[in-house]
Amino acid sequence: MQTKAVVVLDVGKTLAKLSLWSQGRLLDRRTRPNARCVSSAGYPCLDTKGIEAWLAEGLADFARQAPIGAIMPVAHGAGAVLIAPDGSYLEPLDYEAALPEALAESYAAQRPDFAETGSPSLPCGLNLGAQLHWLEAVAPQRFAVGTIVTWAQFWAWRLSGVAAVEVSSLGVHTDLWNPAAAAPSSLAVARGWAKRFAPLRRAGEALGGVSEEWRQRAHLSADCLVYCGLHDSNADLLAARTHPRVKGGELTVVSTGTWFISMRAGANAIALPPGRDCLYNSDVFGRAVPSVRFMGGRETELLEETQPQLDTAINAKALLARAETLISEGVMALPTFQPGVGPFPDQLGRWIDRPLDQLGRRAATGLYLAMMLDCCLDLIGAREAVVIGGRFQSDPVFTQMLAALRPRNAIYLAPSGDSLCLGALSLIGPVPDSELLKVEPLARETAAYKARWSELLS
Repeated sequence: MQTKAVVVLDVGKTLAKLSLWSQGRLLDRRTRPNARCVSSAGYPCLDTKGIEAWLAEGLADFARQAPIGAIMPVAHGAGAVLIAPDGSYLEPLDYEAALPEALAESYAAQRPDFAETGSPSLPCGLNLGAQLHWLEAVAPQRFAVGTIVTWAQFWAWRLSGVAAVEVSSLGVHTDLWNPAAAAPSSLAVARGWAKRFAPLRRAGEALGGVSEEWRQRAHLSADCLVYCGLHDSNADLLAARTHPRVKGGELTVVSTGTWFISMRAGANAIALPPGRDCLYNSDVFGRAVPSVRFMGGRETELLEETQPQLDTAINAKALLARAETLISEGVMALPTFQPGVGPFPDQLGRWIDRPLDQLGRRAATGLYLAMMLDCCLDLIGAREAVVIGGRFQSDPVFTQMLAALRPRNAIYLAPSGDSLCLGALSLIGPVPDSELLKVEPLARETAAYKARWSELLS
């Protein structure tokens, strides 16, 4: 059992988060907005240098507070790094960057079928294979000698010097993994990428101790272990599966952040429509999980418009009151404000009677998020329990509207916004039991609002 403190490094697309834990109790946390960067080769890339400098500072600060025995990295699934034999690396692409047209066309012609990979065709670099296709074209010599590591495992390598890939990171709309065969896809094999993957390791496997560089840089001890790590939404799924109220049964976990990702666990295989951003994720045990996504966090920024964004917990009462008024007045947002993704990828987002004030726009956004998630849950056939985790679980309009829309489901909130961290920690050792909070629906009738929203989409 881990007696020293554990650090969870969570590298999302919008934010990087670092948290310090002891026996399942949060001791401290750091958060950093990720910058948009351009690589030395001229393509948009992820902010590795900025995150690393912030990470070193945060780890050193945490080490002054408690002895650290382990570090567990968690990250979004649309990133990969090419590591050279000399320890340098080719900067990872930013998945929101559009491929050059010729490269996009040539990649589309090579993609495996959805039936093989469970991975739909997505815009820009959201299919990780498209990123590798671009990197190989722009830097062929460096690519040819590089070892491929997935994004969470890049941070494990950076801290330990041990390169790895992991199944929940490979099996998330990458085009690179065949979940039924538990093996690289035909594309990964045909392009020679599969043999360039770092060794496949388990998410909860310790790769080794922190390197000498990081012992010096962050004042860590030699016995501090670095774990392989996992895909972020899969960490939420792990956390939800531990709760006694839903343990052993079918449940759907909704991980909320930049992306709202719904994963239906314990279900039989079902047919999914790939053109609506449905996919099969692989969990940390390699099992295929029916899933669907939309970019709810990014759309919230676009819909709310004003910065800083409202704190939904502090403004809960005012938001709920305003939402009831908006429902009665028929005020609504219609998808999609982040085109190309989600269940309505080809629709152009628009307002019906856009509120002029921030509180009104944020309340309407909560209604929009609930309507979108309701559609998503229908697409994957969600039954029984739905557990919401992540930073949007504190939005009462979103959660209570969803409960009103789906009386056939029991809607729960994870015990805190730290379900991702607790799921990651569960791979190292037991975490304290906690109770799910059931969401009570909005008192106002929502059937007419839902019918009008659906009518305007048709």
